[in-house]
Amino acid sequence: MHVRRLWVGVVCAVLVCCRPGPAGAGGDGPQTPRESSAPSAHGPLYLGPGSCSGPGRADVREVPCTSEKAAARVIARHDGRRTDTPDCPDTTDFVLHISEHRPALDEDGDGSVPRGYACMRNLEPPHPGDPGGGGGPHTVVGDCLHTSRQGQVKETACDGSGEHRPEFRVASAVDGRSQCPPSTDLFVELPAGRKPVGCARRL
Repeated sequence: MHVRRLWVGVVCAVLVCCRPGPAGAGGDGPQTPRESSAPSAHGPLYLGPGSCSGPGRADVREVPCTSEKAAARVIARHDGRRTDTPDCPDTTDFVLHISEHRPALDEDGDGSVPRGYACMRNLEPPHPGDPGGGGGPHTVVGDCLHTSRQGQVKETACDGSGEHRPEFRVASAVDGRSQCPPSTDLFVELPAGRKPVGCARRL
């Protein structure tokens, strides 16, 4: 049987594209990113690397990582606006946006917190950013995909626990489409800074 091969760019929901869990991850489908707006003074930088946030995505607060309210840890922090492919580690579960505002308390006493974003990792499973987890800001080898009615290709959990049944799985990443094996059914555009082409096979 002749299988038509497709070349697509995967549409990823950056803030929350994951299953709900104890760490406060969002729903399975794309959602609108929200920005945090409540600083704390637990470290020299609000939501700096290694600090933790409480559950939820609205009115997010930094909390001690030893607190029972701690839900996710910052594994990378960047100033400036997030791009379509945020500079986050592959193990990132979701991206938290940080607004510029003027709180009563801030990291250096100047009355402002710069706009930026934090790459977050849930303290407890599930981890949608892991290969096959069905979410995270990046598509990586091991992730599964489904096609929407509009023809878009999006991530979904490989174990079938998500809202959509997995149709393809990214088997490898290469420098060009010609390097994908003959069994490839779908070519996937991967994030910048990595091998740019994912070779996906139909499940």
